[in-house]
Amino acid sequence: MVIRGGFPIATKKEMRSEETKRSIVDAAGKLFGERGYEAVTIREIASEAGCSHTTIYIYFQDKVALLHALSMQPLQQLKAELDTIADNAFLSSDEKLQRLNERFIRFCLENRSMYAIFFEVKSVRVDELEPDLEINRLRNQMFNIILQLLKTNLNLPEGEQLLSFSRIYFYMLRGIVGTYTLSEETVDSIMSRLSSTFDDAFEALLFGFGKQLSERRAEK
Repeated sequence: MVIRGGFPIATKKEMRSEETKRSIVDAAGKLFGERGYEAVTIREIASEAGCSHTTIYIYFQDKVALLHALSMQPLQQLKAELDTIADNAFLSSDEKLQRLNERFIRFCLENRSMYAIFFEVKSVRVDELEPDLEINRLRNQMFNIILQLLKTNLNLPEGEQLLSFSRIYFYMLRGIVGTYTLSEETVDSIMSRLSSTFDDAFEALLFGFGKQLSERRAEK
């Protein structure tokens, strides 16, 4: 980096380095999306990127580092959007959940080839408080947004029941996404055609949660 006119300017060497790094990340994303994370080797990523496998290790320690390079920025953006929805004081708890559902489903369908990479590779339990990997901390923070919204919506304290309902809710979200992961239909078409159906599904789920809680409270 050199300074000209008071502003930092990248040198040609630095620009080439960034281009190489970007080509490696792009190659990893392409191969992971096509064949899955576990099936792809560092040598295959290097071949796709047009560099040697030793070059990859200049920029990335291992495949996990590539996973983070691919996933963290889009997942951080998604979490920021979910936080904004959850923090909106002008929305009811029902409206917050509805908007969260829509944004999560749309994000996943917009990134269909990377869906498993973003949410499944190297994943851990959603109730693990301090996972080793940064990507898992981020995934669990997003799950916790759902949990906190359900806590308010259902008037439930922290505990196993809330965690169970949150898991079930997340299963529903992931199930909807999984149904259309291989579909060639556009995201806009899916959302336009089925948003009301998705809303009905979650409304029924919340109704079921509420009924189950009422019955259990009546038994006590």
